[in-house]
Amino acid sequence: MSRADIAKENFLNGCACAQAVLLAFSDVTGLDEGTAMKISLPFGGGMGRLRLTCGTVSGAVAVLGMVLAGPGVDPANKRLVYGAVQEFSRRFTAENGSVICGELLKAAGLATDTNAVPEARSAEYYKKRPCPDLVYSAADILENCLKEAGLL
Repeated sequence: MSRADIAKENFLNGCACAQAVLLAFSDVTGLDEGTAMKISLPFGGGMGRLRLTCGTVSGAVAVLGMVLAGPGVDPANKRLVYGAVQEFSRRFTAENGSVICGELLKAAGLATDTNAVPEARSAEYYKKRPCPDLVYSAADILENCLKEAGLL
């Protein structure tokens, strides 16, 4: 099973989008499940359902930081991480049209409700949303980026 499949399965089993992606790379980040779930929860729904940066992108960016950032605040590490984030974002946008949650939902014909109360997860919820496919896409792109960098 690919990491993209694992991420999608995580989402379909109730994880928020950011959680689903971060958890699929826990062997690379070294984060235990509980810590990964807590760290990434606020990024779901485009950062707390504000519909800003897609949670799948936030989860992938967290992985890039965990994998690429060295100790301290070395400017070379910042350049490396920022460059990787920009390349990931470029690829995600090329494949999905945006990195913005609200734009991705609107493109799917969905409302961009920013109420803090998330929708109940149901078969209908998963059927109408682009999120499972976005989770898959983010994890797939991230895995390819890490492989190309020789990190997987």
